[in-house]
Amino acid sequence: MKSRHKTAIIQAAPEIVFAQMDDFSKTGMHMSESSMMMMGSKLKLEQLSPNSSGLGAKYRWYGKMMGMTIDFEEKVTKWEPPKLKEWVTIGEAQIIIMRWYRMGFKITPAENGTIVSMSITYEPPKAWFFRLLSFLFGPLYCNWCLNNMLNDTKKAMEPQNEQSG
Repeated sequence: MKSRHKTAIIQAAPEIVFAQMDDFSKTGMHMSESSMMMMGSKLKLEQLSPNSSGLGAKYRWYGKMMGMTIDFEEKVTKWEPPKLKEWVTIGEAQIIIMRWYRMGFKITPAENGTIVSMSITYEPPKAWFFRLLSFLFGPLYCNWCLNNMLNDTKKAMEPQNEQSG
């Protein structure tokens, strides 16, 4: 298994930061928008559980990237507002550079806001071609995801910083 970690300080109360990051449509926004990392593609998000957040909440991401199908489900496995959230892929995940992952964030109150620590732990695919792609692009993709999640939250919580700079 491979892991990546990122941390950011966000100038907002832990409860507000948690509420923002608890929404998959906000933390996963980078996957639902066309980007270079997604090769111009974007994924769709579907809520599968009756509850949109909390323990057991389930979502499905799906679409195509460079003609290849991407289709996977996630389930929230730890949910302790406003401290932490963790989710994992469930079932047979069709992801180009990983076959399974666990992602999450931990929130710690700080003097001037909130410290958010995010991580992703993943297993590369078994097939040699996709395993090679994972070796080459997995760390880059994971860093991109974590950075986007943290930066998107920071922008939503600190809109005045975006205007000034």
